[in-house]
Amino acid sequence: MHMSDALVSPAVAGVMYACSIIAVGFSVRKLKGADLNSKIPLMGVMGAFVFAAQMLNFSIPGTGSSGHLCGSMMLSALLGPWAGFLTMTAVLLIQCLLFADGGLMALGCNIWNMGFYGCFIGGYLIWRAFMSKGATKGRIIAASLIGSTVSLLLGAFSVTLETLASGITDLPFAIFVRFMLPVHLVIGLVEGAITAAVLVFVHEARPELLEGVSADASRQGMKTSSVVAILLAAALVLGGFMSHLASSNPDGLEWSVEKVTGSTEIEGDGAVEKWAAGVQEHTALLPDYAFKDSENGTSFAGIAGSVAVLAVCLLMGLAFRKRRVKPQPE
Repeated sequence: MHMSDALVSPAVAGVMYACSIIAVGFSVRKLKGADLNSKIPLMGVMGAFVFAAQMLNFSIPGTGSSGHLCGSMMLSALLGPWAGFLTMTAVLLIQCLLFADGGLMALGCNIWNMGFYGCFIGGYLIWRAFMSKGATKGRIIAASLIGSTVSLLLGAFSVTLETLASGITDLPFAIFVRFMLPVHLVIGLVEGAITAAVLVFVHEARPELLEGVSADASRQGMKTSSVVAILLAAALVLGGFMSHLASSNPDGLEWSVEKVTGSTEIEGDGAVEKWAAGVQEHTALLPDYAFKDSENGTSFAGIAGSVAVLAVCLLMGLAFRKRRVKPQPE
């Protein structure tokens, strides 16, 4: 559901950048007083896992479209909404700058659509409501399915509102939303199932890693380091060895655009769009997750991107922890 620059006007892009920056700033402020020591490794590993998982588009039978994991609710359930949102922002920033996945001008929209709802609606409100009565396998599955689906539908609906506000006449609101919501309902249910599988595994292995869930003293689970290692290995396998198996069908957004306009892309020629495209041309070392002027390199891109996200998230976590250290009185 990464929006391209052609789907949004500079004015709407500016508003959504402001909204996303405010959400990022608020998240940073909330983390200043938090104990991140146990979360820093998980921030990096889960950021890498979400990046890699997003590369695996799955086909939606009977439609000719595909979908991929968003991952923001999963991040929030494991890291909390504030750290989860910042981790998701790092994933989207790396995707935009290094792989030209999603427009630079539309980055604020993508952070809001793919990060805000999953972290603060699915991962904060819905997850917290289900976990308030205690974590069970059934509650984790229900929270994952409902939270992921609601979050993705809100994100898809926001896309249609942003194109409407941008005056994209090629995408009439009533027709566009009629395609966007049903296909993202299906994608949301699949995402919910994937999210549930990961969170149930973590709950069985190390329940206290889940946000709002206490450790079970009667259960002998895995070591935290073992859980982190398994998730990191999964990220590298997904990004490096399975990414080339992803469906080639257009994703839910591209499919919806094609159904309305006859093409998966809308051409834009505004001055700001050209400037943003020029910046991405220089920063995108692996455009479309391949070597430049080549269709090869998907596996390399998956590993490189996972490592880049891992490094950014670890550095971000360490920076927050460092800012919390106060000088001791002499």
